[in-house]
Amino acid sequence: MKEIFKMVQFERKKGQKYPLDFLNTDVAKEIKSFHESFPVYTETPLRDMKNLAKELGLGGIYVKDESYRFGLNAFKVLGGSFALGNYLANKLNRSISEMPYEKLISEEVKKELGDIVFVTATDGNHGRGVAWTANQLKQNSVVYMPKGSAKERLDNIIAEGAEASIIDGNYDEAVRLANRMAEEKGWVMVQDTAWEGYEDIPTWIIQGYSTMGYEAYEQLKSLGEEKPTHIFLQAGVGSMAGAITGLFSAIYGEDRPIITIVEPNKADCIYKTAEANDGELRFVTGDMDTIMAGLACGEPCTIGWNILKDYADNFISCPDYTAAKGMRILGNPPQGDERIISGESGAAPLGCVAEIMTNNNLTWMREKLKLDENSRVLFMSTEGDTDKENYRDIVWNGKYSS
Repeated sequence: MKEIFKMVQFERKKGQKYPLDFLNTDVAKEIKSFHESFPVYTETPLRDMKNLAKELGLGGIYVKDESYRFGLNAFKVLGGSFALGNYLANKLNRSISEMPYEKLISEEVKKELGDIVFVTATDGNHGRGVAWTANQLKQNSVVYMPKGSAKERLDNIIAEGAEASIIDGNYDEAVRLANRMAEEKGWVMVQDTAWEGYEDIPTWIIQGYSTMGYEAYEQLKSLGEEKPTHIFLQAGVGSMAGAITGLFSAIYGEDRPIITIVEPNKADCIYKTAEANDGELRFVTGDMDTIMAGLACGEPCTIGWNILKDYADNFISCPDYTAAKGMRILGNPPQGDERIISGESGAAPLGCVAEIMTNNNLTWMREKLKLDENSRVLFMSTEGDTDKENYRDIVWNGKYSS
């Protein structure tokens, strides 16, 4: 497969759009309060990379560094923890606002709930977040991973107390297996892929991700940045991209930043759905052997897509080498900027923008995206070096050179 840059642009939709009341600032504050009840909670840093921005011909670059999240090296635990908390609160007929961490882990609550098994499919980060949360809440978890998953990611999940294994199938097949086992054994499926009849838990996961966005929103203000002009977001099934797009659209309305979704060529189901733009979801099948393991998803989340189709502006499908470029740049920024350890999926959007800003063959994209010396761009580095061997191969040994 020849890897190239592709882009679809949407005109901003007029009139009625998908409702964002579940992602507004009041909801985001309540969700953040839930996360703040965890003893390990600290706000992850937002790096102001002034020198890199100057180097790339941009007015500003801000990168949210999720490698510090809950000691788990990735943002995904925000969604899993909020979903599990909500599920348990609902079983007890209580509001999540009444169920902070200390209450959820209490013997009284465990006795009332009994034993519950949470099951999920993951390339690594989501499963680790679910396993960690289930372990904290004295519950059990089972995790299925797709073929090609890194052993380090599997080991990290097992270390959190989960029963975990790598199957002989892709991510979407792992999701179907998890769903079948949940139905057969009475387990609780925890997935950010939504479909008809399975939307509550994916919605809670999407809401959980809003903590990352709301922190960034407040941090930008503290830096004197009223509003970024652009936000670039990576997408697998589109849940995180939907969460951040929805939150910033709820905050700014029609004056929202230009929002661009970035995917790998080998797993670009959101891009393909946007390109067709006919009301039908488009799937990618096969191994989807991109280095961006966290984005190797072939079936869009219905809720995420409903947000993106009404509020995102651009959809980009890019080569694997752009993720590698982003990892190297963030790990070795210009002097004066903070270094960020960013994994393949975390670094993809910044690598994509860096290539667009420096490759003269992509001038057309730069112009269509309205990227110039006045642009102030927000990125989410969603993971650290969750596969250390591959991280070193790319950053130290130059694998996937551009």
